[in-house]
Amino acid sequence: MHGAASAIGNSKGKPMPFYEHVFLARQDLSQAQVDALAENATKIVEDNQGKVVKTETWGLRTLAYKIQKNRKAHYVMLELDAPGTVIAELERQARMNEDIMRFLTIRVDELENGPTVMMRKNERSGRSSRNNDNYSGGD
Repeated sequence: MHGAASAIGNSKGKPMPFYEHVFLARQDLSQAQVDALAENATKIVEDNQGKVVKTETWGLRTLAYKIQKNRKAHYVMLELDAPGTVIAELERQARMNEDIMRFLTIRVDELENGPTVMMRKNERSGRSSRNNDNYSGGD
């Protein structure tokens, strides 16, 4: 036990770990309801001495397979700077919420600066489709 107690004592000086929390909300929710779910998650984190660094709404996306008879879902990602107890409470609340179909929380070494890959992907696909419209085709 001595080793575990000293490890806990040493962790007090360290910064809190970083997490990325992504959840999928039902497709029949309005964007305002999805935003309210994200605000609720933010409130849970901040009420427990954590901090939400960034929130991204990835929009309504098609699922690879049906989940609870849904073909689409609203994707929301939160970047968190919080202790593990906050993550446990956030996941407990997500399990009880019938509007959240799936969620995943992963611990990361550092948070991304700027938009995530999912947001950059949307920008790229928008640009490439505009460029393809100008393609005349043929030789």
